[in-house]
Amino acid sequence: MNTTSRPAGNGELRADCGNCFGLCCVALPFTRSADFALDKDAGTPCPNLAADFRCGIHTRLRPSGFTGCTVYDCFGAGQKVSLSTFGGKDWRAAPGTAAQMFAVFPVVRQLHELLWYLNEALTLEPARSLHAEIRDLLTETEALTELGPDALGELDVAAQRQRVNVVLLRTSELVRAGAGRRKKDRRGADLMGARLRGADLRGASLRGAYLIAADLGGADLRLADLIGADLRDADLSGADLTGSFFVTQPQLNAARGDATTRLPGTLDRPAHWS
Repeated sequence: MNTTSRPAGNGELRADCGNCFGLCCVALPFTRSADFALDKDAGTPCPNLAADFRCGIHTRLRPSGFTGCTVYDCFGAGQKVSLSTFGGKDWRAAPGTAAQMFAVFPVVRQLHELLWYLNEALTLEPARSLHAEIRDLLTETEALTELGPDALGELDVAAQRQRVNVVLLRTSELVRAGAGRRKKDRRGADLMGARLRGADLRGASLRGAYLIAADLGGADLRLADLIGADLRDADLSGADLTGSFFVTQPQLNAARGDATTRLPGTLDRPAHWS
């Protein structure tokens, strides 16, 4: 296993399904709901998984009742575990590795999510005073992703997440100060179904806020911290998210928006928004 590391760029933190052994389709459980058309236990392959580890209904997931699959993103953990951690030996050819591979996958996924946030933090100019500390944490976290399967299985991911979160909180304060106003603190707030159409949320902390099915149409979310905010079925039509930070592709995929929604330049407009 390679023991040297370099900080991963965000391009390496995007899912590459062509170089993965369909890990999200096997390792993770499904529960029959509005998101999934069936129940599936962790470690059991989805019936739609093809022999080449591709999804057999990829182009029709939503009409087939698998909306949950279209909003999930592994942040590149799938290809990392498949090609690096397990050296390209898939769980079908080497069934003895299956249980450990499926257990390691969500660990690496969490680490890759931390890397995404740390990489973004390095692009935030107001937090320049923290960049050296952020780089150290990024390199440290990247090194953890290079551990072998046994070490990854024993890793205390929660402790690493806490270490990173302390610095991300400080980063957030510095960036949101740029809003030039008293900043709204709605961290962890229950805003499910809230009517926030056209709301001025510039510089707000929405960390971990529950915004499920909230109406954020036309809202101003510039310089808002959206880390961990639950945006499932939230209406972002016409909202301005330029300059918002710590928002991820899975969050956008779970929301609703349109052609007038303004997004951070690092994220893609979900295809289903059209």
